[in-house]
Amino acid sequence: MSQGKSAGGVAPAQEAARLREEIEHHNVLYYTQDAPEISDAEYDALMRALQALEAEHPELITPESPTQRVGAAPVAAFGSVTHAVPMLSLGNAFDPEEARAFDQRVSDTLRRAGLLGAEAQAAYFCEQKLDGLAISLRYEKGVLVQAATRGDGTTGEDVTSNIRTIKSIPLRLKDAAPRVLEVRGEVFMNREDFERLNAAQAERGEKVFVNPRNAAAGSLRQLDPRITARRPLRFYAYSWGEVHGLPRSQPGLFDEPAPGVREASELPRETHGEMLAWLAALGLPVNTRHNALKSGADGLLDYYATVGEARAGLGYDIDGVVYKLDSLPGQRVLGYVARAPRFAVAHKFPAEEATTRLLAIEVQVGRTGAITPVARLEPVFVGGVTVTNATLHNEGEIERKDVRIGDTVVVRRAGDVIPEVVGPVLDKRPADATQFVMATHCPVCGSAIERPEGEAVSRCTGGLFCAAQRKQSLLHAAGRKALDIEGLGEKLVDQLVDSDRVKSLADLFTLKAEELADFDRMGQKSAENLVQALDVARKPSLGRLIFALGIRHVGETTARDTARHFGSIDAVMDASEEALLAVPDVGPVVAGSLHRFFQEEHNREVVRQLKQQGVDPQPEAQAQGGGVLAGKTLVLTGTLPEWTRDDATRHILAAGGKVSGSVSKKTAYLVAGEEAGSKLAKAQELGVAILDEAGLKALLGVA
Repeated sequence: MSQGKSAGGVAPAQEAARLREEIEHHNVLYYTQDAPEISDAEYDALMRALQALEAEHPELITPESPTQRVGAAPVAAFGSVTHAVPMLSLGNAFDPEEARAFDQRVSDTLRRAGLLGAEAQAAYFCEQKLDGLAISLRYEKGVLVQAATRGDGTTGEDVTSNIRTIKSIPLRLKDAAPRVLEVRGEVFMNREDFERLNAAQAERGEKVFVNPRNAAAGSLRQLDPRITARRPLRFYAYSWGEVHGLPRSQPGLFDEPAPGVREASELPRETHGEMLAWLAALGLPVNTRHNALKSGADGLLDYYATVGEARAGLGYDIDGVVYKLDSLPGQRVLGYVARAPRFAVAHKFPAEEATTRLLAIEVQVGRTGAITPVARLEPVFVGGVTVTNATLHNEGEIERKDVRIGDTVVVRRAGDVIPEVVGPVLDKRPADATQFVMATHCPVCGSAIERPEGEAVSRCTGGLFCAAQRKQSLLHAAGRKALDIEGLGEKLVDQLVDSDRVKSLADLFTLKAEELADFDRMGQKSAENLVQALDVARKPSLGRLIFALGIRHVGETTARDTARHFGSIDAVMDASEEALLAVPDVGPVVAGSLHRFFQEEHNREVVRQLKQQGVDPQPEAQAQGGGVLAGKTLVLTGTLPEWTRDDATRHILAAGGKVSGSVSKKTAYLVAGEEAGSKLAKAQELGVAILDEAGLKALLGVA
């Protein structure tokens, strides 16, 4: 095949090298740093260009080319790999006292060895303990040649073909790599990727996974690497095994052999943190954003608490943190006991999954009449709390999971998320376990329960006649994004509805301080404050009032856009479906919902009563047509450092922009704060520009 110049005047080999370097650069940004610079379409264009070049010049194809990550042909079975350096496990700490005891043992040993002063504290490198599958990667002359699971610590399974499909793992290291380098780390799956995978599996009628760890392990143990290539796996490096043949420019520190190893490894750095920085410099993914250097037991426990608080928003599962003495000379002094190092320990979080018995399945009624099955459980301690109830989502989920009353079930709780039943433990199913049958009538009001065609959720047809729906509607209306009625909480709403004092939203504005003071947990001062809050709520913006009415499918953005379009509540009530469709981004479903709501006489009567009680909605502020954000849609996610969501929304609207609740191809910017979740991932997937608060302020010209 000719090696002449390409059409652009660049030799094919040079162009292939450039494309490979650029693709791998973007793989690191996307899969490791969550900070893509280009859209998926631009990435695909780079890959297609490389594929076309390699098809024209097959002699240029190399095993480490990004095009070769698609997976080879299936293998008959996994071979075995003997680890050059055993993959040891870690001892565990389950409470603060055990963590302090670990620090005490380490410090005492270092002081006896003369490596720590009498008053000094030991320094530890602290890491999140990823809940995935431990893997060892072997690089020779900078090229990935083998990958193996931990196995029994001495021998693992050869999963090289599957590991090569993971885009965050470099197939070739950067320059200055040693002759031999074993890298240890974790293969895992993000929660959102896991949910998408499970949804796709269910749609195809294939096996769904219990949790991201099982999904990662199952994906890596596929005999067909082409299947693994389609799974969204990621990797973080956290340690090393054999290291030999450092470049002459990097004088080595010889590490004492681990148990079962004859030859010492040759290390270029003297601390654990510096070693990980070295691995990162070679192009390996390291979880640098969440690692930290801490001193003494108090520092360890501070890291544990900080990570524990952030755990639910990480986007991936961890089951604890790991403390490692940072000094490598200190690690050699401490050595090993049995099959674990003395210089490191895993401080585990309380288990977030547990098994218990499903005693009954009851149903709860939501604001829109949605009937949600709820599992009543034998009390079980999960994720730091005692759980007695867990959601089962809907009838379809119960059928899909085959959950039955009387089953022993797995219960999951992540952070502050409502506990859910993962599924039954089938080998413990009793003979008298019974299937759930959805009730035909609402347990609160007795109205018929119906499941609209094409929907997964059954609903009570009672509307606001149903006390349960009325309570949820009132709480919704009192919310911060609606009428913002401070002091109207769940306990008081229960009493107001149960006593029949409040039958509709309008009745709230007839309440007097004297009668409120007689309700439980309400004193005179609290009653007076609530009446004042109701007075303030009499002049909401029109968009807030529409949102407060709790119309199905109508969020705060749609409510605000509708208010801007029509200008008054009467105009909205009298609008036809065709007229409602003229509101920006309002489609047939939302237009139909709005129209049906206001065609109901009892809903129109509530609006009339609100007017009688002095509720006077104010015109929605119009966007400035000439603003810097004119015609642009922005989405907010996460917590901004200075502005509240309302602050940011107000500034965006004043600049002519629009704020939406969901990311789409029409989104101009995503404004992301701390603990940004699925919206950030969606924006990255679609190539939407991402701003932080400072970037938004700069765009708006606000100091």
